[in-house]
Amino acid sequence: MRFTYVRIVTKDVPRLVSFYHDITGIDPVVGSDDYVELRTNAGTLAICSQRSVDLHGAHAAVAENNRTAIIEFQVDDVDLERSRLDHFVSEFALEPITQPWGNRSMLFRDPDGKLINFFAPANRSNSLATTRT
Repeated sequence: MRFTYVRIVTKDVPRLVSFYHDITGIDPVVGSDDYVELRTNAGTLAICSQRSVDLHGAHAAVAENNRTAIIEFQVDDVDLERSRLDHFVSEFALEPITQPWGNRSMLFRDPDGKLINFFAPANRSNSLATTRT
């Protein structure tokens, strides 16, 4: 088994794609009004419309209704990213902090309310092997 995608359902695909492009710098590679992909080395962040889920997904997902998942991005410098994100993020749920296990992290929400964590591992030589954020 191989984990490959996280798909976010939204009522406004262009708005969310623009937001994720702004915070990550990742250009969308597949796009329509109903579905867009932002691909990384670790996997793909897909953004699809509520309309497409209603048509093809048995109404199984509801946009702007999830408060249980956190989308995690590893960055080099959390504090530098915090300064950069002032232009894109209106409210931070957690300002940059060093967690008890050593990682530096901050939390904020996307325009639909999904929680996002930008973190830097305590030992930067661990690269993407860090599992605790």
